[in-house]
Amino acid sequence: MKVLNAPTYEWTVDEWEKLGEAGIFHEDDRVELLNGEIVIMSPIGIRHAKSVNWLTNFFGRRSQDRFEVSPQNPFNLDKRSQPQPDLCLLDLKAAALPHHPTADLIYLVIEVADSSVRYDRGDKRTAYARNRVGEFWLVNLDENVLEVYADADGKSFRESKILQPKEQIAPRAFPDLKFRVRDCLALLEPLDGAR
Repeated sequence: MKVLNAPTYEWTVDEWEKLGEAGIFHEDDRVELLNGEIVIMSPIGIRHAKSVNWLTNFFGRRSQDRFEVSPQNPFNLDKRSQPQPDLCLLDLKAAALPHHPTADLIYLVIEVADSSVRYDRGDKRTAYARNRVGEFWLVNLDENVLEVYADADGKSFRESKILQPKEQIAPRAFPDLKFRVRDCLALLEPLDGAR
């Protein structure tokens, strides 16, 4: 039972990384740091895995030394957050860093969600907007749509839209990388009338 109005300890990224170095958390533990809190991430289901694989392969084959594809790896969002999104498109400068990339080196963050839609649309979207992530996509497997958020102002994203499976999308930074939304939804059976 959660105690209301009780003081809590907020972890920093430095402390979080020390926990990892001390062996408190292992690579297989599905946890991340967001807003100073250690968050248990949902297990990866089959559609989630297939969607992440499709997106990783799509962007990987088309990167042409313009960006780095980073699947399910952490980045330093701020001093109290080190999320592990399903996919990021990074500036090539990130490869030379002696630490995880920072938000200013990210072109696009993609979260794939079924059971975690509320968390990704709520806490994560707010944290990404607060830290001015350029563009955030939420692949919403529950509703078979792609939620697109862009133009962060430090509080929220000024632009948002929901794309249906038949629509097309490309990252703002790379408008030539267009695909149909349905391709990343990892549908196990066709939607009515969608081919």
